[in-house]
Order: sequence, then structure tokens, then C-alpha cells
Amino acid sequence: MAAAAARSGFRRMFSVSAFAPPKPPTPRPQADPSPNLFVSGLSKRTSTEGLRKAFAEFGEVVHARVVTDRVTGFSKGFGFVRYASTEEAEKGREGMDGKGSIAHH
Repeated sequence: MAAAAARSGFRRMFSVSAFAPPKPPTPRPQADPSPNLFVSGLSKRTSTEGLRKAFAEFGEVVHARVVTDRVTGFSKGFGFVRYASTEEAEKGREGMDGKGSIAHH
């Protein structure tokens, strides 16, 4: 008898109606325009100078940096570019978005 009461209590405690339906995904907020770009998908041989030259085609690059592995010295496949203005950064993003390669200097 106690086992039957325990089972029914167990069912009530874990009944499906106790769980709320999943919330719909909320759209990611749009980032404010920025002159800074995060660049991914770089070759291991991409240098900071190569990154700078590739993005300079679209505006004045104030700073560029390829993140490298401390041991090997090769690119970790990503870096950062900062333009003089948000408008130039947008041109650089649009111009380089999906582009397959960057010069290896």
C-alpha cells in the first residue's frame, strides 16, 4: 500500500503539466556600429601585415593584428582590424565577407 502511494506521488511530482513550454528564441540584439572588426577563417600563414594590406583596400586601417600561437608563431585563424571610421569598417566587412583568402606576407 505504501508503495502504491509512493508511486502516485512520484508521478505527480514529475507530471508533464508541471513543465512550462519552451520559450521561443529571442532574436540577438544588433550590435552598435563599430570601427572594430573580428576576422576569422584566416590561414595559418596569414601575417598581421597581410591582414592590414587586405583590409586597407576598403579604408584607413588604424590597427590590425593576427592572433598567433605562442609556440609555433603561426596564426590561430583569427584577428582584429580597426578602421578610422564605422563607415570604412562596414565597407571592409562587406568587401571581405566570405572572401576565401588573404595575402600571406
